[in-house]
Amino acid sequence: MKRAAAALLRMGAKAVVVKGGHLAGDRLVDFVTDGRTSFTLAAKRIKTRSTHGTGCAYASAIAAGLAQGMKLKPAVTRAHRFVQDAIRAAPGLGRGNGPIGIGAAARRKK
Repeated sequence: MKRAAAALLRMGAKAVVVKGGHLAGDRLVDFVTDGRTSFTLAAKRIKTRSTHGTGCAYASAIAAGLAQGMKLKPAVTRAHRFVQDAIRAAPGLGRGNGPIGIGAAARRKK
């Protein structure tokens, strides 16, 4: 994850989030760096097939936080929590990897 992040920084990215959702194990770890500081975010794996859209929702939530003037770490931390909530709120649609429950997760935050 660190090597992948470093390669993306060399390509011009200002900050990188490398998700760990497809790795094996009961704990998920995401690696975040801007080249100067790095941190990880960990969560317990939620046993579900409803994970379709996690990457897009994560990236969009991070972008929203940054657009609101948040610093990188708070924006990514809030987005990480949002996606975890959206996975828990998934409606359970379909027979394959179903969608996360973004609307339900957002309503819970109000």
